[in-house]
Parts: sequence; C-alpha cells; structure tokens
Amino acid sequence: MHDVDTTKYVVHANLTAEGFVEKSDVVGAIFGQTEGLLGEELDLRDLQKSSRIGRIEVNVESKGGKSSGEILIPSGLDKVETAILAASLETIDRVGPCIAKVIVDKIEDIRATKRKRITERAKQLLHESIEKGIESELMVSEVKQAVRMEEITNFKGLPAGPNVESSDAILVVEGRADVLNLLKYGIKNTIAVEGTNISPVIAKLSKRKTVTAFVDGDRGGDLILKELLQVADVDYIAATPEGRSVEDMSYKEITKALHNKMPVEQQEYAKKEPERESQRVIQRKRTKEAKEEREKVPNPFKSHLDELEGTFKARLLDKDKNVLKETTVRDLAKELKETSDDTNCVVFDGVITQRIVDIAKEKDLEYVVGLKIGDVVKMPTSLKVITSESA
Repeated sequence: MHDVDTTKYVVHANLTAEGFVEKSDVVGAIFGQTEGLLGEELDLRDLQKSSRIGRIEVNVESKGGKSSGEILIPSGLDKVETAILAASLETIDRVGPCIAKVIVDKIEDIRATKRKRITERAKQLLHESIEKGIESELMVSEVKQAVRMEEITNFKGLPAGPNVESSDAILVVEGRADVLNLLKYGIKNTIAVEGTNISPVIAKLSKRKTVTAFVDGDRGGDLILKELLQVADVDYIAATPEGRSVEDMSYKEITKALHNKMPVEQQEYAKKEPERESQRVIQRKRTKEAKEEREKVPNPFKSHLDELEGTFKARLLDKDKNVLKETTVRDLAKELKETSDDTNCVVFDGVITQRIVDIAKEKDLEYVVGLKIGDVVKMPTSLKVITSESA
C-alpha cells in the first residue's frame, strides 16, 4: 500500500455510512469535502501529485442497508501536518447520497515499526553470529544501537530517555524518533512532547529542571516551540541545521547544536519580524549620531565586559562601578525589577533588548551595557546604552 518512497506515517480511519456506498464514492468524498479546507500547502490533490501523500486505500463492505470500512492514507509529511490532515477527514459527513461519519483510529509511525523489526532482526543476527563465532566491528555497532533503542522509557505517558527523572537538565524534543536518535549517541535525558497540545508533565518538569528546547527547524517545530514557550519554563533553545530534523542528525551536528544553544531571552532578538522593519529603520536613523558619539568615547565598562565574555552572566554595579550582585542573563530581568536604589548600571554578556531597556528606565538606571543592541524601538533619552562595539 505504501507507494510513497518517503512514507513516515499511515492514517487509519473508520467509516460508517447510512446506505450502500462503494470505494470510488468514499475516495470522491475525501477529495471533494477536504478541498480548500486546509489551504494550498495541505491540498490533498497537490500532495498526491508531489508524492507526499500516497494512494488512498479504502476497504468498504455493505450489509443490511449500511456500509462500513477502513480508510488508509500513507503520508510523507511530518507528524504535525499528518495529524492536521487526519483531523480533516472527520469533517466528512456524506458519502455519495448517504449520511456518513469518519473517525480517525490512529496515526501509525511506519519508521517506528521498521525500527522494531530492524532491532529484532539485529538481535537474531547477533545470536547467530555468536553461535558461529563471528566477530566484527559492524556487529558491535549494531549491538550498541539495539541496546540504546531498548533504553527508551515512558515517562508519565511521554517517550523519554532513562535519565529524565534523575538529571538536573533535560532536552525537550518533538517525537519518539528524536528520543531514539539521541539515545543512539548516548544522550539519555530527553523527553518528547509528541506534537502540539503539550502535556502538563512538561510544564511541571520545567519548574524544577533546566530545559533546552531542541525541535526541528520547520513549520511544525516552530508551532511546537511557540506553544512550549507559553506553557513551560524554557531556559535554552538549540537550533537544528537548515533542512535537518533532530531524528536525522549526526552526532557531530547534535553536539554542535547543543554547544551553541542560546538563552531564550537572547534568542528573541534574532527572530525576523518583517512587519517591524520600518520601525527599526526609523530607530537606526534616530540613534545614528548618538552611536557615532559613543564610538568616539572609550567604553568605561570594558573590563567588566571582558570578564563576562562567554559566561552568559550579568553584573549590577553602583555609581563607583563596584559589583553589587552577579546573576545569569536568564534571571536578569527578574533581578533588575527587584534591585535596590544603589544600582546605577547593568553590564551583561548578552543582547540589549527592549524589555531590559524598559526595566532599566523604570529603575532609574544610568547605564545599560551589553554585547550589542537588538530590536529596541523606544530608547529613553535619560538612559546611556553602551555596547562592546564602542570599546
């Protein structure tokens, strides 16, 4: 049935109809009643032409004036898009002249089924090889991979690595396949959200652990990340290479992405927002002369910036540049809100955002010093902003 080379999932749905219907009637209803429902990107006809959706299989039989059967749709889309497509089937309320109802039974992960067969077959081959006294480097590699795949656990209903509960820091990924790939390389503190509608389990874990979001860099990953940032306390975001999914990444790509993870607040400045481009142009014009003046004057906080470089930390200073408190960039906004009247300046290893500027003005600070300025649209005249570029 799976005539799509890149089939990842198969949608299983049950059909009932009040009357006699045939396979062609069901297929026609699927295409006809979902047309235009999900927009051009998820149009069934276009998806089938591009081989991202395979041939729709319908098994239907009629008995006693009623019809029932099963609908199978192979999908090469990601899990989120496949789930959306599956949900659209349940809007079908008529097949031919008959009132009908479609209920999605499950979305089968074909790759998970294949991996299970591969693992079982690898064990069998290993057993046979040992009996015959055959040893090789390839065999050792297959054994290690099979063992790691067996280590995947179920943490309160979610696929996870065995160290999620015991580790102080966790990686939050999209699905079971991502957990398996990371286990293959010995990363055991991973838990999967399994699509949107994120479980409260993730939110509870994030309250007591350091959380790094490690999702695919596609539309599905963006949707999951946005929801994750709303419902959980995320500390860092690790970016995937362009065009790659976590489940397909190599060990080198994974370690590089995790090494280059960024605090959530620092990630926000890099998001592209075309609708605000005009505001940024205006702000650049307004601050051009001021920036030129700053560049002419030596940075009085250079020593602090040099000491903080690469630490993701911040310092609150008094008027004499004495350190009153040192904290992390992640907690900077909170510490600024609670700081005393003695604080005159904040120096930190990060990007100066509108939020930091607003809090600094509210607390009557004289200086804000950082690596660079992000999307700051409203700059108070009473606040002096200095960056490492002016050093």
